[in-house]
Parts: sequence; structure tokens; C-alpha cells
Amino acid sequence: MHFDLTDLRLYLHILDTGNITAGAARSHLSLAAASARIRAMESSLGIDFLERGRRGVTPTPAGKALAQHARLLLQQAERMQQDLAEYAKGVKGQVRLLCNTTAITEHLPEVLADFLCQHPNLDIDLQEMPSLRIVHALRQGAADLGIVSDAVDTHALETLPFRDDPLVLIMPSEHPLAHAATPRFSETLRYDYVGLAADSALSVYLEEQALHAGARLQIRIRAEGFDGVMRMVARGAGLAIVPLAAIQRRPVDQSLKSFILEEAWAQRKLLLCARSFTDLPGYARTLLGTLRAE
Repeated sequence: MHFDLTDLRLYLHILDTGNITAGAARSHLSLAAASARIRAMESSLGIDFLERGRRGVTPTPAGKALAQHARLLLQQAERMQQDLAEYAKGVKGQVRLLCNTTAITEHLPEVLADFLCQHPNLDIDLQEMPSLRIVHALRQGAADLGIVSDAVDTHALETLPFRDDPLVLIMPSEHPLAHAATPRFSETLRYDYVGLAADSALSVYLEEQALHAGARLQIRIRAEGFDGVMRMVARGAGLAIVPLAAIQRRPVDQSLKSFILEEAWAQRKLLLCARSFTDLPGYARTLLGTLRAE
């Protein structure tokens, strides 16, 4: 068996993305080079690690075992690198941080930028995911830290409070619902919505809530980022649901009417989470300290 760390990182990137092409891109390898590495790994043991299908790849039982060992080996390698960084200038540690939409767009940009300026020997691998996928990734050891909604089950993980994150219904000031009492989410589902990208964590979450209410969101258009969503709503394109933090960041706009949703699922809190805060690598604990201070 002759696997190196590049092989193991590539393999995990393929599992995380669900296909070899995206895994190769994340590993900064060509598709041909990535495919050759995976074939060499499989041929060295005579075992298939991946099941190939039209929609991507999934791990075989042997592939799941490999993933578990690969994550442990790479975590140990990163910790070794961090421990030796004190003795070798220029060696960098990397924190893997997974966040939902609100955290990544509203709460973290300035905090993480300041952190990077203060810690030139640390990098951050920042990715947006739905909260449910984040907790799964943390349990599998695929990341150091996560920021998730408290609506998801965080068993087997340690958590700390991060931010209150209530969701707000916004609409044009002349919308039929604008002059009524705070509408129920189910009442809004007969109207058109402006949404974020379909694969954004908040979009996935809102679609789930609509299905629980027995309907689907009627998305007329999708915008990039909360600012784009709010600008389209202000011009009459439809309703939207955004975090309160996004509203507070925007100048007062008389063309928008907003309501804090009263449903329990909309009264979200954001949580910091990890498999074990005390077992985090030193550089991940440094970031955790910064996030808690904020």
C-alpha cells in the first residue's frame, strides 16, 4: 500500500463533493491526474473504494473505512505541522471552518479578516453548508469547527452559543400583507418569493419549512447575497426571508416592510460546535477563542 497525504486529501475531497471532477479541482489537480491517483490506490490493494454512477461517486464499505483512517491521519499531520510551526518560519496551519449562510455572510467577514491579519501563519478553509450537513461533517472529522443553527441535532458534539439569529419576513411596502398583523409563514406561501441560490444553506432550510407547511416556495428569481435579495424585494419582485442581521446592516428603507417571524423555527440561535473543543489543534483553539470573544 503506497498512499501519500495528497492521495488521502484527494480522496476525501471527492467524497465531500460527490464527484471526481470537483474533488480534483478542490485538490488543485487535473481530472486525469486525480483519476490516475484513485486508480492507483484501488489497484494497490485490489479493492474498489468508490462506486461510480451517473450522478457521481459514493464510497464502498472499504471506501468508508479508508475515509475514517484518512481523516485521522490528516488531522494528525496537521497537528504535527502546527507543533513544528514554532520552530520553522513560514510553516502554516489551516483551520477548517464550516458555516451556514447567515454566519458566513453577516457575522464572519470582518472577524475572520482581522484574525488572519493577526495570525499570518494561519489559513482558514471556509465553506458554506446547511447546518445538518455541517454537524454530519464534524462527526466524521471532516472539519475542525462549525457554526450551525440550533434547530439541528448536535448530539455527539460540543456546542457554545455564538449569536442570536432570528429570521425576518420582508416585503414591498405596498404588498397585500404589508398592512396586516404579522403574517404566518403558511399565509405567505401563496405569494411569490425572491430567494438566494438554490444550494445555499438558508434556501435549503426554508424549502424544508415550506414542505412542513404543506407547500413549496414560489421562487420568481434568485439573487446573489442578502443585499441583492433586499434590493429586489424593495422594487416589488416578491417576498423574502432574511436574517435580522442583514436588515440591521442596511440603511432604513421606506420601500420595505419587515416582520420578525413568530414561528419557533425562525427564532434561531447560532452555535459554535466541534467534536471536542479541548482536543482541537492549537490553531483551531486560537480561532475558537476569537469567535467566542466576538
